Amino acid sequence: MSQASGNSRSFRSDILFGFALALACYVGWLIRAELALLYVSALFAVVLTPVVHFTTRIRIGRWQPFKGLAIFLLLLVVAGALTAFGFVALPPVISDLQEFAREAPARLPAILEKLKHVPFANHLNAADLSARAQGFASNAATYLLLSVREWAGRLFDLVMGFTLTVYFILEGDRAYHWFLSFVPVESRSRLDRTLQRASVRMGKWLLGQGSLMLILGVTSTIVYLSLDVRYAYALGVLTGLLNIIPVVGAAVSIGLALLVAAIDSWGRVIGIAIFYAIYVQVENSYLAPRIMKSSVGLPALGILVALLIGSRLEGIAGAMVAVPTAALVAVLLEEYLVRKDAV
Repeated sequence: MSQASGNSRSFRSDILFGFALALACYVGWLIRAELALLYVSALFAVVLTPVVHFTTRIRIGRWQPFKGLAIFLLLLVVAGALTAFGFVALPPVISDLQEFAREAPARLPAILEKLKHVPFANHLNAADLSARAQGFASNAATYLLLSVREWAGRLFDLVMGFTLTVYFILEGDRAYHWFLSFVPVESRSRLDRTLQRASVRMGKWLLGQGSLMLILGVTSTIVYLSLDVRYAYALGVLTGLLNIIPVVGAAVSIGLALLVAAIDSWGRVIGIAIFYAIYVQVENSYLAPRIMKSSVGLPALGILVALLIGSRLEGIAGAMVAVPTAALVAVLLEEYLVRKDAV
């Protein structure tokens, strides 16, 4: 009788556990966007924590910054660098735009004459361009008015992600040990060692990505200067910075550089296009696989697959954290599948 009662209680427990698991999966699906934001913020915190720890080890006499001050100093440096870049890069751009607006009516025939030498553009005329421009402006204004809510939501997510990243850096150790407290004691130390090893590999991703950004920024600046492209230094810095965003960053960089070059000469446009075509091949086939493999220990195919999956799931943010996520998954698989008998 007691055995039957025990089996009944076990059966009821299994049913309750199944319902609880289904409910948790349903709630997780409902708040999947918020969970993704938490995950991306936590991952950025893991990647940036070594930089914060390095800053806290700086000593000036007896003074040494604590973690909160180190984060503030890093934010201050980033904000100062962006402000300085804006002061250096924006004034000539604004001046040229104002000059172009004043001279546009007189320069329009010359621009149309240049466009006539472009294949499939010899049938363009001023009236057609004006009508298309007005239609584009109307559609753009309508789109902006209809998407204000969406842009506000994106801005809120960006602010919340930034705030969560700062809190994860400040309270990361406490949250990490709280997470480990849910793991059985006999498995806790092994998981701790595995995650610590993964965090080291994920942190090295920032060094590898920084190397790729520096290489692209320096080489593109040299090319812009050799082609005598306007705003060469500003475009070079922006090209290097935007390279932190896989695929999209390169596309925006190419678009801006080609647009600026088209103002003066189609030869500059061709030169920049040739440079990017060569650089993309070199980076994808040589630089990125070797730099990222030495940094995060992943094969080139694994990096490409991670980028594809990350960008498909979460867009730009997913692509940015795809490689460190792949490093985390690789370490977990190595520990619990390849070496599953380890203790």
